[in-house]
Amino acid sequence: MKLNETTNALLEKRFGKDSLMALATCVNNIPSVRTVDACYRDGAFYVITYALSGKMQQISLNPCVALSGEWFTAQGIGENMGYVGKPENNEIVQWLKEQFAAWINNGHTNFQDENTVLLKIRLTSGVLFADGTRYEIDFT
Repeated sequence: MKLNETTNALLEKRFGKDSLMALATCVNNIPSVRTVDACYRDGAFYVITYALSGKMQQISLNPCVALSGEWFTAQGIGENMGYVGKPENNEIVQWLKEQFAAWINNGHTNFQDENTVLLKIRLTSGVLFADGTRYEIDFT
């Protein structure tokens, strides 16, 4: 089924806040997986991360990624939206700062560093389990 109001609302309720997600990448047939803090909004997950990290280097070589979280798994395309301080990133970064308020200012994230970037994972397909129902979602 295509992403619709019901499935989008379920995803926003479950993941429209600070959510630990497993993010998988693959380069040269070597898979990697790591946990990221992410938030869901309008068919995509957003992560504040470091441009020189392994995950971002891998995504630059192969943008196809997979995500897994609480009774949800999905595939998507990772996109480096650039420096978090860019004006076009302001709205989503401010929203993420609210969602990540419990830890965002603990010294781990340097918003003055131009290598602090916004990663957008535009979902293409996924499976969500909610209230005893399996939803196969086409995000395209």
